[in-house]
Amino acid sequence: MSHSWTRGLPERWLGGFFRDRLQRHPVPLAWLALISLLMGSQALHAGELLLIEGQDGARHRFSVEVARTPRQQMQGLMGRQNLLPDQGMLFYLNPSRPVSMWMKDTPLSLDMLFVADDGRILAIHPRATPFSTRYIPSPGPVRGVLEVLAGTVARLGIGAGDRVTHPLFKLPPGP
Repeated sequence: MSHSWTRGLPERWLGGFFRDRLQRHPVPLAWLALISLLMGSQALHAGELLLIEGQDGARHRFSVEVARTPRQQMQGLMGRQNLLPDQGMLFYLNPSRPVSMWMKDTPLSLDMLFVADDGRILAIHPRATPFSTRYIPSPGPVRGVLEVLAGTVARLGIGAGDRVTHPLFKLPPGP
């Protein structure tokens, strides 16, 4: 049995073993290829707009994935190979509480910004060490933690006291 989409492919691409399985089971292999492609392009996730306004009036735009559920927060950026300079992940905590972060299974070095209920950056932990299991504590109760590529805060001049604008920081505190 031959599928039209395999015709015309050079024999060296298909090889005997692979070609036979590809022709007998094209759908599972096509799904596997699609899943691999999607996992390899994790830096391309669509995100929500987040702004950071510096005390000097400078504004910086980021596209962030929001980790709202415990499962999403547990996964975080673990295993992520790529992150663009204007991307990040926002860990949303409601109600606000002290939190400790770590870099287990995270190959990228990250800057962590600890954000209060009102969107004010309370503290920054720059250049967290990839794969480290050392805990990085917040300075007190926070509504969110923003993770961006290491060096971003230094490059943009972001500091404690700057303000994060995102719809989640306008919501009333939870129970």
